Amino acid sequence: QVQLVESGGGLVQPGGPLRLSCAASGTFFRITTMGWYRQISGKQRELVAAITSDGRTNYADSVKGRFTISGDYVKNMVYLQMNSLKPEDTAVYYCYTGVYADYTNPRVYDYWGQGTQVTVSS
Repeated sequence: QVQLVESGGGLVQPGGPLRLSCAASGTFFRITTMGWYRQISGKQRELVAAITSDGRTNYADSVKGRFTISGDYVKNMVYLQMNSLKPEDTAVYYCYTGVYADYTNPRVYDYWGQGTQVTVSS
């Protein structure tokens, strides 16, 4: 019903920048939140950053001051600018969105992208 496609992952050296993009497509829904999660090898998936449709943001403590999330809820796009990357940032990064299925149902449905690999070498 809702498709999320991530792009921009790759291999970077410590200290380098990388920008991730996510495009959402679908009909008969309204986005409430878009964001980025990551799964580091051997660990559970964790929140990196999220942005609501009214512009409120939330960041993991480990990325504050280094990562910036931005969204375009007209184009249904979300971005993650990552600076000063560290080896411990190496993970699969997943795009997330929470949506209303229709305008009369208050339940929020979750959708996830396939993920994009970010590898920070040392």
